[in-house]
Amino acid sequence: MAERTRSSIVIAADPGAVLDVIADLESYPEWAPEFTEIEILAEDGDGWPDQVRMSLDATAVKDTYVLDYDWDVAEDGTGTVSWHLVEATVLKALDGAYVLAQHDGGTEVTYDLTVDVRIPMLGMLKRKAEKVIIDTALKNLKKRVESLTG
Repeated sequence: MAERTRSSIVIAADPGAVLDVIADLESYPEWAPEFTEIEILAEDGDGWPDQVRMSLDATAVKDTYVLDYDWDVAEDGTGTVSWHLVEATVLKALDGAYVLAQHDGGTEVTYDLTVDVRIPMLGMLKRKAEKVIIDTALKNLKKRVESLTG
C-alpha cells in the first residue's frame, strides 16, 4: 500500500535560488548521495526537465526509474514542482512535489511524497527508506542552497 509523507523546512534563501537547485537535477549526486545517476530524457522549451531517469540507492530501496516532471512555478520561484513515476523495476509508486513559498525572508519548502514498492518489505525498512529520501529532499537541499547563496 502506498504511503504518503509530508514534511517542511525553511531555507535561508529566496525561492528562485531554491528552485535553481531543485531544477539542476543532474547535480543531485553531488549533494544527495542516494542518487547515483541522473539522465535528462526530455526538456520543455524553457529548459525545465520534463522526463528524467534516476538511479536511487536509499538503503532498502534500490532502483532505476523514470519520472515525469511538472513545473508550475512563478517567475520569483514560488509554486510547485511535482513528479510522477512513469516506469521502474522495484518502485510501484513514487509521486511527489516540492512546494515553495515565501517565508520571513527565506523560503518554506514543503515536500510531499507517496512511495510504494512492488516487493514485500517490512514496514520498518520501508519507513527507513522514506526517511532517507525525505531527509535528503529537505535537509540536504537546505545545506546545498545555503552553501551556494550564503
